[in-house]
Amino acid sequence: MAQDKSLDLLAIGRSSVDLYGQQIGGRLEDMASFAKYVGGSPTNTAVGGARLGLKTAVLTRVGADHMGRFIREQLVREGVDVAGVLTDEQRLTALVILGIRDRENFPLIFYREDCADMALCEADVDEALVARSGAVLINGTHLSQPSVLAASMKAARLAKAGGGKVVFDIDYRPVLWGLTARDLGENRFVAHEAVTRILQQVLPLCDLIVGTEEEIHILGGTTDTIAALRTIRQSTNALLVCKRGPDGCSAFPGAIADDLADGIVGPGFAVEVFNVLGAGDAFMSGFLRGWLRDLPLERCCELANAAGAIVVSRHGCAPAMPTWTEMESFLADRDRPFRLREDAELEHLHWATTRTGTYDELTVLAIDHRSQFEDLAQELGADPARISAFKTLALQAMHQVAKGDERFGILLDGRFGFDALAQAADHRYWIGRPIELPKSRPLEFESSADVATELAEWPLNHVVKVLVFYHPDDPVELRERQERQLLRLFDACRKTRHELLVEIIVPAGMAVDASTIATVLERLYALGVRPDWWKLEPMDDAGAWRNIEAVIARCDPLCRGVVLLGLSQPTETLLAAFDATAKVRAVKGFAVGRTIFQEPARAWLAGEIDDETAVRTLAERLTFLVLAWRKARGKVELVA
Repeated sequence: MAQDKSLDLLAIGRSSVDLYGQQIGGRLEDMASFAKYVGGSPTNTAVGGARLGLKTAVLTRVGADHMGRFIREQLVREGVDVAGVLTDEQRLTALVILGIRDRENFPLIFYREDCADMALCEADVDEALVARSGAVLINGTHLSQPSVLAASMKAARLAKAGGGKVVFDIDYRPVLWGLTARDLGENRFVAHEAVTRILQQVLPLCDLIVGTEEEIHILGGTTDTIAALRTIRQSTNALLVCKRGPDGCSAFPGAIADDLADGIVGPGFAVEVFNVLGAGDAFMSGFLRGWLRDLPLERCCELANAAGAIVVSRHGCAPAMPTWTEMESFLADRDRPFRLREDAELEHLHWATTRTGTYDELTVLAIDHRSQFEDLAQELGADPARISAFKTLALQAMHQVAKGDERFGILLDGRFGFDALAQAADHRYWIGRPIELPKSRPLEFESSADVATELAEWPLNHVVKVLVFYHPDDPVELRERQERQLLRLFDACRKTRHELLVEIIVPAGMAVDASTIATVLERLYALGVRPDWWKLEPMDDAGAWRNIEAVIARCDPLCRGVVLLGLSQPTETLLAAFDATAKVRAVKGFAVGRTIFQEPARAWLAGEIDDETAVRTLAERLTFLVLAWRKARGKVELVA
């Protein structure tokens, strides 16, 4: 890639929302719930490329609607440049409804009638955006509309003129050319001379062309694969890559041999096919990761086939794309299960490396308490209905301090904190929400007995918090019952795509030494519980923190970290804990509640202070702890 190119790839064309049926093995008619993902072939490739370390961008249109905003926000979270994501005020964002029927049938319906991305036109092509792109990716399906064909051709010509490369993903969807009934969206091939003529217009501009055998057939105008490749070769000197599913791929940088096996062959990977949708986009992102870095073709093919193999084992397209860390791990260990999605280590690596956001610091106002507020209201003779109002005041106080800083967060419950949770959705703060029945030991869950169905109703940005009173010396029956609950919750969180925070409190009166909490963490890790966050008691024992940090580093180095809980401790105790953890890299901040809100809540519920005073007092107390935390961290340089 030229030195002055700030982007590796500009993907042009389809950008939609995929609604994936969550029930597997039945008709689309019988699916009852759907997972929402970013979709559209070039958009999927841009996401896949970004995860593999490429600098990618998308040129497309989205509607001025909720789905369009979702696409833009998700691309930003994925690290994809959105300078070319234009808002169409007149059209809605495209949707696709998909399902997994069996290993060969994947019904899908394209909702693309006059949609935003198919209205892309030449005027939308920003010459500066193309100029800073090392390559542009154009997409065959998008060429079915004259305006998009013109836009794609303009971008391709500009790229060539500026020393960039042109990549063509044939991506043939007959239904979007009007060649099949609308309920046959999964159909991959209908021969059509007019389609072939349109697609062939781009050939002289191409440096790389990728397609399945069926896609090679439509581009070459014949169902004889070798003959089709030779026809294509007559119009272009591009590298031709034929995707062959489980058989891998064959690449032809020059003359076309008599057999696909005589090209540069990249062997496939033996994995169970769960979902073929998105595999081709993953293949393209993997191939481009190598090709745009000038790696040998054999290596490009290996990366492409590996990316495709990983994605066919998962639900969804864009969210299934592997990261570079994951790719390296996959290729380093070929002894993996045929049912790849059952590889716990690989799935954890995927989860942990695709979480969005980084938290070098996290300071949280914890106001998820329920029983404590009920007890306080009863003691004061206050109406329990007022508790909800106080929690909205607490959110106002946190916002007053944070002013949009994403290093802040709030813990709120869904009962008394429901209104505040809804208001928090308008901000980018970290949001945690408790799932445990207050004071339960053994651990029980609040609301539904089936924790997964409960979490299915929670927004994805709500981090699940569970408090468990646990000690290594607990009776075996009690310990195992609590561990089963934690395993159930961990599994549910992964399936519903929620992050998990596990809070450990040692029951009152039980002995604690420098190894107690580390032993708890090690035990839970051994069971397979890998929370995104730990919430642990404040301690001034440096040895205890060394042990905790060592366990996390050994068992899950990708853990987001630890936040300190307050336990209604005096401020002086918390300050001492801040100093004690100043050198502990795993500790990212605190999640403190009663130390901050207990006195203001009592005064407000008793009618002794008004709303404004309550907000001001909460904000002052939170500010004091935040500044103390940052001061403690500033005293020392963190140990690398």
